[in-house]
Amino acid sequence: MTFNLTFIAIFVIGGYIYSLILPKTWRKWVLFITSVLTVYVLQSPLLVRHMDFILPTATLLLVTLVWALTASQISRRDIITIVVLMMIITGLALMRLLPSEWRIFTASRPPDPFTVFLVIMPILVFTLFIHRQITPKTQPFILSIAILFIVIAFIILKTESLANALSAWLRQQEGRDPSFANPLTDLNWLGFSYVAFRLIHILRDRQTGKLPDIGLRDMHTYIIFFSSLTAGPIDRIERFQGDLDALPDMNGRDPARIVEGTTRIVVGIFKKFVVADSLALFALNTTNIEHVTSAGGMWILLYGYAFRLFFDFSGYSDIAIGIGILFGIRLPENFNRPYLRNTITAFWQSWHITLSNWVRFYIFSPLTRTMLRWRRKPSSDVIALIGLMTTMIIIGLWHGISLTFFMWGVWHGMGLFVHKIWSDRTRKWYNQFKKKEGQLRLWNWAGIFLTFHFVVLGWVWFALPDVSMAFSVLGKLFGVGF
Repeated sequence: MTFNLTFIAIFVIGGYIYSLILPKTWRKWVLFITSVLTVYVLQSPLLVRHMDFILPTATLLLVTLVWALTASQISRRDIITIVVLMMIITGLALMRLLPSEWRIFTASRPPDPFTVFLVIMPILVFTLFIHRQITPKTQPFILSIAILFIVIAFIILKTESLANALSAWLRQQEGRDPSFANPLTDLNWLGFSYVAFRLIHILRDRQTGKLPDIGLRDMHTYIIFFSSLTAGPIDRIERFQGDLDALPDMNGRDPARIVEGTTRIVVGIFKKFVVADSLALFALNTTNIEHVTSAGGMWILLYGYAFRLFFDFSGYSDIAIGIGILFGIRLPENFNRPYLRNTITAFWQSWHITLSNWVRFYIFSPLTRTMLRWRRKPSSDVIALIGLMTTMIIIGLWHGISLTFFMWGVWHGMGLFVHKIWSDRTRKWYNQFKKKEGQLRLWNWAGIFLTFHFVVLGWVWFALPDVSMAFSVLGKLFGVGF
């Protein structure tokens, strides 16, 4: 489940109360508790028994485990946070005893609260035990195992065949028909794509010595911050912690901040619920393509999809950023007029910016640095090709492990590589060309046109679930196949 207008209204009203009334010393705790509850509230109902309670709880336990693996020490506040976390989880399980209309924080009837307590308490105690056993020598290996575990879980959930197999197995354990297994209704883990990347960021920065000291409460708030849980942006821990540390000194009654946050939310609502949802009526999808009989009609569907995607994604980002501002957290920008960029490189510096930065920090840069240290070092062009292709394929597969997302990654990886080769070979010529203002303006407009249509054609792989269908649409865009 993602934000709907009801949830947005609740967060906006909560933001006003938080800013205008709440004591300053409570702010960090309120963000933590609200984020924990949001993990359960936004989790969609699942058909495997108790899974819509188990998965949010697993998110909280996973964050706690990563904190234990990376923390330099355990403070009194960390122990208090563990107790509060245990109380919240058990309290939510106690809602099992209430009538269904009173269970507002869980998607379905929770499991037995006593069983929840007996399972969760030993896990939390074991987590503290693990922290005490870690030494400087063993920590790098343990952190690598943790990263591998997260990656494997991600692959299983994002690969349709593996997720189906897991769903079928879970149904078998309940004595139910496994033929009805469906990951979307059985294993839809709220926000896991974003949670996984934030956790890997924490683990890798601890391995490289870049991670600041952060308590359990603040790490939970960073990983599952309610504003950015389901659709980003993917913030960095050191920047986020700076905002958290500044909360006690924030002027809650600052009208400029309240107006800025509210305006950003209104703009995001208009983008998402008016523009994007309207464009969805004539956007490229498996149903609409069956009714198109001309190349022009197919281009209209593709343009509709391209702009619908932008307004949907950027609208959600605006809402998340606006809510964050109301609560004193200034999340990073995620979109900056990407369709007006004159190169594919500039596009990726403006589209889903925080995701692009993440893969650059943790995939592209380490990979290319490793190849540069090889005894038989490849040429710079080969290094660039491998680095760019790997990076973009991973971005594609992050959305879902399928052949169409793989092809989308290849499309953009090749586009970035061709642009790099072109810019490297023509740099001297371009430096002279920039002096001709009129021609430069025309060149920039041509670059915008070509970049936009390169990106738009790539959305065919993104929009359609089948490779043969994607090839068919690409042909029809140019009049072939009608």
